Amino acid sequence: MVVVTGAAGFIGARAVERLTARGVDLVSVDSLSAFDSRPEHAGINFGHRVDVAEIGGWLGSRPVQAILHLGACTDTRETDRAYLDRVNLKASQDLWCYAARMGVQLIYASSAATYGDGSLGYDDDEALIPSLHPLNLYGQSKQDFDVWALAEERRGVRPPAWTGLKFFNVYGFGERHKGRMASVVLHAFDQVVEQGFVKLFRSHREGIADGHQARDFVSVDDVVDTLVSLVEAPLPRGIFNLGSGGARTFLDLARAVFAALGRPADIRFIDTPLDLREQYQYFTEARMTRLRDAGHARNPVALETGVDRYVSMLRQAAHT
Repeated sequence: MVVVTGAAGFIGARAVERLTARGVDLVSVDSLSAFDSRPEHAGINFGHRVDVAEIGGWLGSRPVQAILHLGACTDTRETDRAYLDRVNLKASQDLWCYAARMGVQLIYASSAATYGDGSLGYDDDEALIPSLHPLNLYGQSKQDFDVWALAEERRGVRPPAWTGLKFFNVYGFGERHKGRMASVVLHAFDQVVEQGFVKLFRSHREGIADGHQARDFVSVDDVVDTLVSLVEAPLPRGIFNLGSGGARTFLDLARAVFAALGRPADIRFIDTPLDLREQYQYFTEARMTRLRDAGHARNPVALETGVDRYVSMLRQAAHT
């Protein structure tokens, strides 16, 4: 039995869908109301559902093969430190301790937000982790757990197999419920359909032209491939990057959306909101050597291919 937390979320639902198709016995953990309130989840078999508030008592001493822990607050604007400590840090610590006590594999979601402004690069060498300085409290909550997990391992308290994954900018079908936190692909699609143009943030950094801010955009299909691979063939331990391995500009992304819709590009620039400027990452790029060498990352879907596939699904959903 595999337990998936955040199962009604973007990546969680896609992971459940893929694992179910492979015949895995699943337990899906999330707020129960979320399972049936998101149209993108239509047709997904979530198996046995458990409310997130009940997971501690439900687990008890049940026989579990693996925990895929994707549940978290992913809002990079969240400023309530106590809330993030409870939802992102303490909840993860509780699952780590359960997995260590019961001998259960644990796979959990960290984040590229832990790298902060990128001044130390994007190398997932674990020796660098304590030196990272995230730009927001969300990233700090993920960093705090990574540091804590490594310290617990040094104390000899660890699951028999555990993997932390630093997700970069994941895009793909099933994220509409995330609202403002959804990928730029979805926002660009909506803007083109509704207004005929796309708005991108203007650059506020010398030497970087408008639209040339770059991120490591990774398809949710590639992410789920890695998650399923790890469930089926666990790694002994470690924290790894999970991205495409190549940065692309926001101009590239916007142009890919126009191309997928068969429309000429009309891209306009607006000032980055003041509340985001100090925590805005101008460049991210996952160093993927370790995960690829371990056999758990395939050649990534090209941005244009992934966007075209995603836009096709969005158009189909709009007509059903």
